[in-house]
Amino acid sequence: MGKLTREVVVEQALEIGDAEGLQAVTIRRLAQELGVTPMALYWHFKNKELLAIGMADHLVEGFVIEEDYASPWQDQLRELVSGLVRVLRRHPCAAEVLSEVDHMAVPSFLRVWDTSLGLAKHAGFSYEESCLISKYLLQGAIALAAGPMSHHRPGLSDQERADRLRLKRVTLQSLPPDVYPHIVEMAVPLAEGVSAELYDTFGVDLLVTGIESLSARRGEG
Repeated sequence: MGKLTREVVVEQALEIGDAEGLQAVTIRRLAQELGVTPMALYWHFKNKELLAIGMADHLVEGFVIEEDYASPWQDQLRELVSGLVRVLRRHPCAAEVLSEVDHMAVPSFLRVWDTSLGLAKHAGFSYEESCLISKYLLQGAIALAAGPMSHHRPGLSDQERADRLRLKRVTLQSLPPDVYPHIVEMAVPLAEGVSAELYDTFGVDLLVTGIESLSARRGEG
């Protein structure tokens, strides 16, 4: 293999995390996969916590939306959320990685966070409200990126996943319809989910439209 760089280590860690989950990512496992000694990896990451921060930073790296006061804040906010979902969608383990780290220790995530705060402030919200908006939006984007992957459990075959979905659908359809009429009626999409495209576009729309509506209501008052 070529030179052992932080990028090489992080990309291998993400590959393992995508296939088997974050718990499978260890310094020993990485060293084995990369054909080096654990000591060679400690030169880049002294422990798994720092490795997770490196993984998180790599996930968001390169995704930077600078505030542009010449463009409507609504468009920028929508692009920020949808773009972040798009970037995180590349790795099934992204949400798990970001849930494990302190976001303040991840420089690339801090930049996205800062931009979301600025856009909320530009929309006319108070500092406190801007903090809440950025929190809901970024957490929402992370959750959206993980959404359609909920049926993807590392280690399961396609047949096992299909069996689990079928069992879930049958279980929902077997509920008493006089008590849970809507769950029974919508058992198929509840169990099987929707396409990733619809999941993302609808989710982003739901998040951003709520903020747009709040801002518009303030303007009318």
